[in-house]
Amino acid sequence: MTANIGNSAGVVINDLNLSFGETHVLKGVNLSIEAGEFFAFLGPSGSGKSTLLRAIAGFGPRPTGRILIDGEDIADQPPWKRNVGMVFQSYALWPHMTVHKNVAFGLEERGVPAPEIKRRVDAVLDMVGLIDLAERRPSQLSGGQQQRIALARTVVVEPKVLLLDEPLSNLDANLRVQMRREIRDLQKELRLTTIFVTHDQEEANTTSDRMAVLDEGVIQQVGAPVELYDKPSNLFVANFLGSANVLQGKMSVGKDRKCKFQSENGVAINLGAQPPNEGAVVFRPQNVRISKAGTNCKAGNVQFQGTVGHMEFHGNIVRYGVDVSGHLILIDETHQRGSVLFDIGASVDLQVKQGQIMVVPGH
Repeated sequence: MTANIGNSAGVVINDLNLSFGETHVLKGVNLSIEAGEFFAFLGPSGSGKSTLLRAIAGFGPRPTGRILIDGEDIADQPPWKRNVGMVFQSYALWPHMTVHKNVAFGLEERGVPAPEIKRRVDAVLDMVGLIDLAERRPSQLSGGQQQRIALARTVVVEPKVLLLDEPLSNLDANLRVQMRREIRDLQKELRLTTIFVTHDQEEANTTSDRMAVLDEGVIQQVGAPVELYDKPSNLFVANFLGSANVLQGKMSVGKDRKCKFQSENGVAINLGAQPPNEGAVVFRPQNVRISKAGTNCKAGNVQFQGTVGHMEFHGNIVRYGVDVSGHLILIDETHQRGSVLFDIGASVDLQVKQGQIMVVPGH
């Protein structure tokens, strides 16, 4: 079985609104997904990401606005006419059917001739590594193998868009890592437009070309994972994509046109050049260097003094929580064999390069 970019389609969403009764769930969603792109919807529970995916598939209440696939508005079409394939969180396999019959089911419903069904089912089962298990039933297979069946059953009908609704949430941690690589490899091989819903930032970061971060039915930011991590558009995105140290306060610009920030608890930070917007100061735990008290501050760094309040050993990193004038500052230090850890209560200096400090608007 082969696929090419011509079989995939772009997805464009214009001013989409959707409500369940009096509850406004999706609020003015606008989005453009390129043909052949692996795109993630990322957000906490209740953010609207699964509702948005189901709206593209045609499940749930009819939204207002437009949903275009390959330039055609499909918002009024029933699910079976939209030429999209959806893999559900539960996999929804037929327990009484063999693997081969599960995968062939959609083709049989479409009236595809038997020889063509066999050719396409064998090809896709070979692609996902299950050709030797074609006569087994789902209950005889592992969770990862069942996930592959669900993918194969969806891909074999050659949809223009593949929709994945938290498909890895039922798997253990190690298997999730393996399966997300396999899904990404399959998507690259097929060059199939894929939209992946997850609340797990690591899954979104490692699989997607781009992603949309949602909160309360509103898209907060769209972009490549590294772009959103390094340049969050607001505090929600900064906090949701990894850990962040956030200091609220006020900015002032001196006669030298240098910008200074003072936190609510009196911590002063020289930001250097004036930032493009007002907001909170944000920096990541891995960008903070911790050392014993009395360490000289390097040029271009911002220095704080504080006291170690807690320490967590994670194996690859040691995470410190340091009290700096009432602010809890997190530090992630790469652990090296034989390195000496700071004790709880130790006085320490923290340094952050000015270039690693962001000024981020509120939500």
